[in-house]
Amino acid sequence: MAKQKIARLADLVGLLNGLYAPSLAEDWDNVGLQLGDPTTEIERILVCLDAEERALDEAERAAAKLVISHHPLIFKGLKRLTPADEPGRVIFRAIRNNIAIYSAHTNLDRAADGLNDWLAARLGLENCTPVERPQAGGYYKLVVYVPKGHEQEMMTALFAAGAGHIGEYDHCSFRTEGTGSFRGNDSTDPFIGQPGELEQTSEYRLETIVPGAALAKVVARMIKTHPYEEVAYDLIPLANTRSDIGLGRIGRLPQKVTLKAFAEQVKQQLNLPALRLVGDQGMGIEKVAVCGGSGASLLGDAIRLGADCLVTGDVKYHDAQRARSEGLALIDAGHFATEQIMVAELASRVRQALAERQLPVEVIEMTGEQDPFITC
Repeated sequence: MAKQKIARLADLVGLLNGLYAPSLAEDWDNVGLQLGDPTTEIERILVCLDAEERALDEAERAAAKLVISHHPLIFKGLKRLTPADEPGRVIFRAIRNNIAIYSAHTNLDRAADGLNDWLAARLGLENCTPVERPQAGGYYKLVVYVPKGHEQEMMTALFAAGAGHIGEYDHCSFRTEGTGSFRGNDSTDPFIGQPGELEQTSEYRLETIVPGAALAKVVARMIKTHPYEEVAYDLIPLANTRSDIGLGRIGRLPQKVTLKAFAEQVKQQLNLPALRLVGDQGMGIEKVAVCGGSGASLLGDAIRLGADCLVTGDVKYHDAQRARSEGLALIDAGHFATEQIMVAELASRVRQALAERQLPVEVIEMTGEQDPFITC
């Protein structure tokens, strides 16, 4: 009978970092593991928007030893740590109960299949691309030389470790055949030839692309799979940009509607009693930009890309004035409503990744979180 796998916190941090690379986060952000012992065994995970005390209430009831939040618990440097105020109360309580806390914030906002893709899909947008200008993707070209007959085994291993993805394509590679030469000293045990003798053999030069977040895993798998004692390989940083990552998304509605009608659609899809509008309610809306949370910083990019409307939260007075003067409609649906959708969506992605790795971990969605603002 096969022994059941055990998931430790370190395994889950690696899984989450692979899904939404911390390198995508803004420089000012603090994402990843906030607190926790990497050796802790995890059987249940709670996904929430905010790692507040009520989230710990639910984690304790469910015996969840990992809380994944969108907003970081620890944002800036702490000058003191006491249970007299937050985040001290949460930190003390989490440590006492051996509950780890992990944050996926602006890396989740900017990632492909992240928060802004989910928001755009919820509002019915099609053919979406990031609002933010293309960003450097943190890619590397991996070149490795393998003896003829081992090329397919090597490429299969590299792809399984996360190499070879370009946009919507996977298993991307290139190979050329040539002649490799080498000579080992008396302490070697070469796979081909004899120590001290110059050997020339048919080899393949294999090339593929690797995202920075997967680099360590891919290289480790390559070395483990390679038949040679010493593996000859090159890692070349690339300046390639990625068209699938960046803040915000812009796309089109299936058909043009009025701003009033679209605002009603936003209210319904985000379960809102009310929202704030800028613009003539009778104007036509077809090309729409969205940004979960506080996205007014993308106002200029939305105008540049020809958006009819920007849906976001936390819009300030002068941003609203600028949008009105530029003819851009604004829908301020609030910070909470435009981000709270991440709970169910992220939980779904984590469940899928756990199943693929055959890790016996249950994922629970936080319920009862509320916008601090109320409508009266």
